[in-house]
Amino acid sequence: MRILVTGGCGFIGSALVRRLVPDGVEVLNVDCLTYAGRPENVEDVAAAANYRFLQADICDMPAMVAAFAEFRPDAVMHLAAESHVDRSIDGPSAFIRTNVTGTGVMLEAALGYWRDLPDDRRKSFRFLHVSTDEVYGSLADGAWFREGDAYSPNSPYAASKAGSDHLVRAFGVTYGLPVLVTNCGNNYGPFQFPEKLIPLMILNALDGRPLPVYGKGDNVRDWIHVDDHVAALLAVLARGRTGETYLVGARGEQQNLDVVRHLCARLDALVPDSPHVPHIGLVTRVRDRPGHDQRYAIDPTRVEQEIGWKPQMTFDAGLEDTIRWYMDRRDWLARVHDRDRLGGQS
Repeated sequence: MRILVTGGCGFIGSALVRRLVPDGVEVLNVDCLTYAGRPENVEDVAAAANYRFLQADICDMPAMVAAFAEFRPDAVMHLAAESHVDRSIDGPSAFIRTNVTGTGVMLEAALGYWRDLPDDRRKSFRFLHVSTDEVYGSLADGAWFREGDAYSPNSPYAASKAGSDHLVRAFGVTYGLPVLVTNCGNNYGPFQFPEKLIPLMILNALDGRPLPVYGKGDNVRDWIHVDDHVAALLAVLARGRTGETYLVGARGEQQNLDVVRHLCARLDALVPDSPHVPHIGLVTRVRDRPGHDQRYAIDPTRVEQEIGWKPQMTFDAGLEDTIRWYMDRRDWLARVHDRDRLGGQS
């Protein structure tokens, strides 16, 4: 099988690439290498004969058309996106360009390629678009996001992803392109750029820096380990019904402040001689960001029952493994850390 992966040097994309290549899948990784796209994220598989890398912008139509023509994929797994809410508030145009225009370019290039395929390959081709639960807005206590819920994005990031979701669906309905959409909760795990909550808190705590928590810290997110997310994506690609949306979640609801407390307690145990113990003393409240959604929570019943996927990693075990990974990769953190934001939450 030949899969074109966009954004394969990013956090989730690189986890996908590191899974596909050892499984023998022919992979073309298309990434323009923005600040969060790191070649070292895939260095373990970069020398494999079944791996190719193309540094290109998904908004570049000629480059994308050529990539399809030369690689001849059986499927596209589209993960390339600007993804940090704080950055979208500071500069929304980059999110509109990459997430909306870039997705439109990918769809148009895929459509032209798909139309020229032989009948058997046209029937089996898939375009899987990877999105976020943030398109649905903010939930009240006791509610769940479900497929078919109305979109209500509250940040430029969420709005740009909502726009891309609608484009994917429209290409499926209008042109018959065999598309799939997944919307997932907050990912965590190795190789995540340290502007997001968990890696930022690990890095700052180890350095004795403030742990910035927005507002009251009571915003709720639905956490999933990146490896579980990747397994879900591959299951949806293999068994999902074209034209459908699948919400991917691990029933991992946690308040942001509770995540930080848990993380600090684990660090206290792992580095008891640190001068920063107890690390919870580093928590610093910062002004809440505009339009901060209160709660996300996913009902993953469809993907569990229809696709047969379930998460394998508990939040406690996943967080412990993640902390240990970042502690062992201080060199990686030092190379990629961007200290221009105090944010780190989604």
